[in-house]
Amino acid sequence: MIRRFFLPVVTVFTSIVFVGKLISLQLLNSSYKLLSDGNAVIENSIYPERGYIYDRNLKLLVSNQPVYDLMAIPENISSFDTLELSKLLGVLKAELTEKIKSARTFSVKLPSIILGKISRERNAVIQEKIWKYPGFFLQKNSVRDYPVPIASNLLGYVSEVNKNDMKKDNYYRLGELIGRQGIEKYYERFLRGKKGKKFYQKDRFNRIIGSYEGGKYDVATEGAQNIVLTIDRQLQQYGEELFQNKRGGIVAIEPKSGEVLSLVTAPSYDPNILVGRKRSKNFRKMILDTLAKPLFDRGLQAQYAPGSPFKTLNALIALQEGVIDTNTKYLCQKGHFYARGMFMECHCSLGTVNDLHSGIYKSCNTYFANIYRRIIDKAGENVEDGMNIWNDHLKSFGLGDYLGYDLPVGKKGFIPNADYYNYWYKKGGWKSATVVSNAIGQGEILTTPIQMANFTAAIANRGYFIQPHFLRSLGNDSLKLYPKKQTSIDSIHFEKVINGMHQVVERGTAKIAKIKGIDVCGKTGTVENFIKINGVKTQLTDHSIFIAFAPKDDPKIAIAVYVENGYWGARWAAPIASLMIEKYLNGSVKRKWLEGRMLNGSLLAEYKKSYSREPFLINE
Repeated sequence: MIRRFFLPVVTVFTSIVFVGKLISLQLLNSSYKLLSDGNAVIENSIYPERGYIYDRNLKLLVSNQPVYDLMAIPENISSFDTLELSKLLGVLKAELTEKIKSARTFSVKLPSIILGKISRERNAVIQEKIWKYPGFFLQKNSVRDYPVPIASNLLGYVSEVNKNDMKKDNYYRLGELIGRQGIEKYYERFLRGKKGKKFYQKDRFNRIIGSYEGGKYDVATEGAQNIVLTIDRQLQQYGEELFQNKRGGIVAIEPKSGEVLSLVTAPSYDPNILVGRKRSKNFRKMILDTLAKPLFDRGLQAQYAPGSPFKTLNALIALQEGVIDTNTKYLCQKGHFYARGMFMECHCSLGTVNDLHSGIYKSCNTYFANIYRRIIDKAGENVEDGMNIWNDHLKSFGLGDYLGYDLPVGKKGFIPNADYYNYWYKKGGWKSATVVSNAIGQGEILTTPIQMANFTAAIANRGYFIQPHFLRSLGNDSLKLYPKKQTSIDSIHFEKVINGMHQVVERGTAKIAKIKGIDVCGKTGTVENFIKINGVKTQLTDHSIFIAFAPKDDPKIAIAVYVENGYWGARWAAPIASLMIEKYLNGSVKRKWLEGRMLNGSLLAEYKKSYSREPFLINE
């Protein structure tokens, strides 16, 4: 009985499946209908306008300007006069041929960009003659526009995707744009939006005659999101002006929120030169500049010795570990510190006696060499424990590691520990005196300017910091709140160091940074600068450093300034930092004499002198 009905049942069931599939393919699934239309229908990607970028006060930093892309679908291309089209486009024949070849390699059915970023004027000319070239069509697009050409290192740029980009994310097609570096890269997913599709009907001459079936199969775009940054446009622009003809960086942070107010790197570049057809040529020129390094973000990537500003941290660690109090004094007997073969010059005059307060504002190397040795030697003969305790305290300020800010580049810096010295000196082969250079922020310590600004913010906050960040709001989303990160130093100790930093500006090494009506706390630094020439350690002009925050009792800005080859801290870094503080807190600068000196001052001759001593330059 079962055998009798088995074959008819299977036949009927199979027939139903086939009929159902045919109905699905031919009547319900529009994608196969589009394929059957072949050359009569063209599919275009529709790109949402890229998101705008604003500063903290909603002043525009990045917008868009319209351009046009010449597209081609390789399988639709008929024979045409290659030379004539290349002249119409204003490109070389070989370049046009190569672009078409690349488009065929990518896909013969999908559209590719043959020539991008065509101006409105040239688009009008091409539009009149495009009908002569089957398979080609024009598509509206947009490129970035920078109303104020600042913060290029922070904002980043956009460029065409490459094969690696398409492998990582199949959203992209050949010729489309993607964010590179900075905010454009980090927030690419939000700034790009989501492209849609539009289908057009063509006639037998390959001309678009209208929307296919009234737009029934079109896919709408999803709008890009605008971004509001923490940056203050006015302050950023002012910082870049102050750093003309100088090299180094500025990082300014709002202590209570961790919002980065300014990120200056110098030298920099006008972001508009990386827009349009000349982008590749300009980019190549900058990347080959291995001396000025305009694409290198010194605020995030440059690793420097922190110099004397680091003394503030050693003071806090010594207080926390109980090896000193505010009354602990040291005599600077001969104007230098000397121990077991270690010599360190001190700027204090012969016979000066310093406590913590005066040790900070006089920047006494002898005082800090002694308290550093007390920290390391606290555990007795076991200096390894003392070194690791010191290391742990510094890491709690965010040193020796990435700070987690929302930009795709940066360096960790370096804070040595016992294992490091055991490797170089062998276990038991070093003492606190061996590594005493760490007392004054020299030795093996490396920090980035943003790390220096961050630990300054932690001091201003009396013991905590908020992760530095650049995003204030995204689209309609409100400000993201970041948790406090407590340092390992009790809050009771900070006021003692802050009082010393206040006196640095009032009566110490940074009197140039005084601002009428504003209590500024700071610390100067002069960092030795060595290179090796033919294997010989050679000293170049010192770097100029300054950290500061203000106002003293209600901090609204913390700042670190690093000027390469800038001599002592009070010569360049301290004046620039104080002008930035005055500009931010007061909205304008009254000390025009100082402003003029910084704006017009140049260190180019110093850089040229330094480079002339490098072997590879001497031979050029």
